[in-house]
Amino acid sequence: MRFFLIVFFDLCSIYGGRTMVALVIVFLIVSFITADVIIRIVMRRMDKNRIRKERRQALDKGLMLDFADEAKTLKRVEVDNPKARILAVDDEEVILDSFRKILVLAGYSIDTVERGSEALTLLKTSDYDFVFTDIKMPEMDGVEVAKAVKHLCPEVDVIVITGYATIETAVETMKYGAMDYIQKPFTEDELVVFVDKSLILRQDRIDRQIRPKAHLVTPSSGVSTSKHEFNVPAGTFISSKHSWVHIEADGSIRVGIDDFTQKIIGSIDAIELPKQGRRIKKGDPLFTIKKGTHRIVAPSPVGGKTISVNNDLLTETESLKIDPYRAGWVCAIEPSNLSQDLQDMRIGVDAVSWYQKEVDKYMEIVKRINEQRDSNEKLLEAFCNAFFHNVG
Repeated sequence: MRFFLIVFFDLCSIYGGRTMVALVIVFLIVSFITADVIIRIVMRRMDKNRIRKERRQALDKGLMLDFADEAKTLKRVEVDNPKARILAVDDEEVILDSFRKILVLAGYSIDTVERGSEALTLLKTSDYDFVFTDIKMPEMDGVEVAKAVKHLCPEVDVIVITGYATIETAVETMKYGAMDYIQKPFTEDELVVFVDKSLILRQDRIDRQIRPKAHLVTPSSGVSTSKHEFNVPAGTFISSKHSWVHIEADGSIRVGIDDFTQKIIGSIDAIELPKQGRRIKKGDPLFTIKKGTHRIVAPSPVGGKTISVNNDLLTETESLKIDPYRAGWVCAIEPSNLSQDLQDMRIGVDAVSWYQKEVDKYMEIVKRINEQRDSNEKLLEAFCNAFFHNVG
C-alpha cells in the first residue's frame, strides 16, 4: 500500500486536472482489488487453521470414548462433513494410530479395529466408503476380509495394506474385488494422496453408474442444470448421430452437438469447424471434436452449403458445455432438401423416447467398463467408438 501511495503522489505532482481525477479513480480501484485479495487469502488461511484445529480436537475426543459395546478394539474419530468414512483393520496398533492421525487431519472420519471379525461386525451396522485391511493378521487375514467385505457390502471399496513380502498376495486380492493396495511403510503425504486419489476414482465410478435421464425443455419445464440429466429442446430436431438441427426464420439451419454427448464427453480440448461456403452431403464429415487422443467426427445431419461458422468456439469451447443449443452452435447450413433430410430425425417426445434406447446402449458400455475395472479414458473411448466415428 505504501508503494501505491508513493507512486500516486509522484504522478499527482506531474499531472493535474482531469488526469489527476482519473488517477485517483484508478488508484482507488487498484487499492480495493489489492485489499480484497489480501483479505481473501487471510480468511482462507484462518478457515484452514480453524478446520485443522477442530479435527485435532475431534481426534483427541474420539480416542477418549469407549465403543467396546460395538467392537472390543474399536476406536472411532468423526469429523464434520467428512470426505468419506473409512474402516481400517490391522493387528498393529501403531499402523492404526498413524491412519487415524493422518486421515482425520485430512478430513476423513475413521473407525479402526484390530481383528477382521470385528470389521465384519461393524459393516453390518455402519456405513463405510472404504475398508483398509492388512494382509497378514491372525485368525482372519486380509484376503478373507476382502472376500467377506465384497460379499456383505459390494458397494464398499476395499484397499489392502501390504509390506514388501506380501505384494503378490495383495495383487491376488484384487481378483476378489479389492480396489487397490498401499505399501507400507508410507509417509503422511503418500497416504493422503493415495486416499484422495482413491476417493476420486470411487466417485467417478459411482457417477457413471447413475443412469442419465432425458429432460424435455419446454417453456414451463425450463432447462435442467443436473449433471445427470441432459436437455432436449422441444422445438429442436435430433439426428441419429447426436447432432441437433434448429430451423431459423430465413430457412437456414443451425447445427451443433447434443447435450447427451457433451455431458458424457465433458470438457473438450478443441474443435475443428467446417469451411464456410463448403457444399456437403448428408452424412459427410462436418466438424471434429478433440479430447485427449480422440478425434470425434460428427457427420452432417443435412445436405446443403455451410453459410457461416461459429468461430467463437475456437477460443471458447466451454460454450459447448454451458449452452450447447444456443451459444454452442457449430455452423449454419443452407439446406438443399430439408424436408427429406428431416424424415429420420426426432423431435420433442419422440426424441425423448429414442434417447432412452441410447441411454440403455450407454449403460451397457458403463457396465462392461466397470466389470473390467477400466478408467474413464477407456469409457470415453468405448463411447466414441459406439456412437461416433472415433479417430484416436
